[in-house]
Amino acid sequence: MQPNPPDLVRLNKHLALILGISRREADNLIEKQKVMINDNFANLGARFSDGDKISVNGKELDKKVEYICIALNKPVGYVCSRRQQGENPTIYDLIPDEYHNLKPVGRLDRHSSGIVLLTNNGDFAYQMTHPSFKKTKIYNVRLDTNLQPLHQQMISDHGISLEDGPSKLILERMNDTDRKSWVVMMSEGRNRQIRRTFGSLGYTVNKLHRTNFGNYALGDIKPGEFEVVDIH
Repeated sequence: MQPNPPDLVRLNKHLALILGISRREADNLIEKQKVMINDNFANLGARFSDGDKISVNGKELDKKVEYICIALNKPVGYVCSRRQQGENPTIYDLIPDEYHNLKPVGRLDRHSSGIVLLTNNGDFAYQMTHPSFKKTKIYNVRLDTNLQPLHQQMISDHGISLEDGPSKLILERMNDTDRKSWVVMMSEGRNRQIRRTFGSLGYTVNKLHRTNFGNYALGDIKPGEFEVVDIH
């Protein structure tokens, strides 16, 4: 009986995890002959087994990948990007260098705050963000003026037509004293979807704060701080 072949790992995926880069950037390194497998230049699409030696620019890499996830309470004014956009700081200014290889799982715009997950586990990120998994996200939203009952019904029952498709949100009042403050629940994650949904009806979102993302909640994490969380 023939022994089972060793499990092969895609090289660009491994480089992306270890170096904290995209797979496209990993492919660029391979194309420029910066990557070697067992002292031979690697080719695009290459795979390797556990016993192989991987090196980049002559430096051998550790083949063990430790998956990690952190939950950050992003303050307003920070962007979910590695590169600074104008004078706006990035979320990476809030976390130690050892976590700079982690990538955001679902972003918040500069004017929004709340929970942002960062991880080096691509499968986990996919399961948290792909619409088919329907991960519920919860936001505290403050509008510039009272939301009319008819508009509440339109958003919750029928949905609002946006340029990238219909938007249907679950709305709950935060209190009985006004109609400006709402808890918004959704399982989609389109760009600025909540702001655009209310904006299409003439409202401005003055505050948008995400408290929950799937099974993860901010809890006692203070603005600008983070916690390491289990991946589940």
